[in-house]
Amino acid sequence: MIEVRDLWVDLGDFVLRGANLDISAGEYFVILGPTGAGKTVLLESMAGLYPLKRGRIWLGGREVTGLQPEKRGISIVYQDQMLFPHLTVRDNITFGLKIRKDSPAEMEATLAWLSELLGIDHLLDRKPDTLSGGEKQKIALARALSVRPRLLLLDEPLSALDPNSREVLQRELKRLHEQYRVTTVHVTHDFEEAIALADRVAVIGDGAIQQIGTPEQIFRQPGSEFVARFAMVRNIFLGEVRSDESEGALFEVDGVRLAVVTEHHGRCHASLRPEDIIVSHAPFPSSARNSFAGTITGVSDKGSTLLLTINVPPDFVCLVTRNSFEAMELSVGRQVYITFKASAVNIF
Repeated sequence: MIEVRDLWVDLGDFVLRGANLDISAGEYFVILGPTGAGKTVLLESMAGLYPLKRGRIWLGGREVTGLQPEKRGISIVYQDQMLFPHLTVRDNITFGLKIRKDSPAEMEATLAWLSELLGIDHLLDRKPDTLSGGEKQKIALARALSVRPRLLLLDEPLSALDPNSREVLQRELKRLHEQYRVTTVHVTHDFEEAIALADRVAVIGDGAIQQIGTPEQIFRQPGSEFVARFAMVRNIFLGEVRSDESEGALFEVDGVRLAVVTEHHGRCHASLRPEDIIVSHAPFPSSARNSFAGTITGVSDKGSTLLLTINVPPDFVCLVTRNSFEAMELSVGRQVYITFKASAVNIF
């Protein structure tokens, strides 16, 4: 559906370098990365809003590299909605249809379809300044969908909303995509948002795409230190992978050997998610091949969960629920055991 090949955009103080993407028809694709990474530049380049230094773009098998934005069949929704304040919701939604010179009957049919799809029939005669943030974003989505685009681009559509509105609209986006199946590219810096919505994710940093995969692959199998840190893996080690005839692959760091499952050898990184580590007072009875004694040296309260820093050495960051933390009477200085599977350790 969308093919991006060797895309370079030079904005002077920022350069997007050699971006390559293949996005299938009907896919919900998320571009994920920190502020200033190049997410919006990549999105707007697909829309034709930047001149390209190099590269080509195809949409539905047709090259659109030099095509004007309005001729690409693309709609874009920004985080600040950009609604016309002097127009009613009804007129905001039908604005593009009037420019396209749709008939009144066609506009009413589209309005009825979108009103039912997004549940906004009761808002049609109101002005944008009377709407909540979540309602405004729904209207911006309706306006974008009204022209039935081949591609829907969303630039951090949830970031300006309060947590409750963000959760509601996230569910709405999921339902909308399942029902309408418009090919969607969604930019965000929120990893949880990407996991909840994406079929696949591209992680971008320093003006280049770092990794592409399913949310599970990015979450569990980061391919670089940058991706691992952005995915909040927390346990990232630099060490040596060696093979042992009796124990298989071992990752050695700070004199500790971790049983791992990998084809890599030599100098490598290892990553391990905090939630994949079991914390116990005594050695935990399980088939997991990694079990070490350590001392709690730090506790970070996250509300319903806590992050424990446990020195073996090295330091391991482990996640426990508040109930477990209190029931086990854990505290700084307490001796504990950590246990995790060899398959939980990702080597890159």
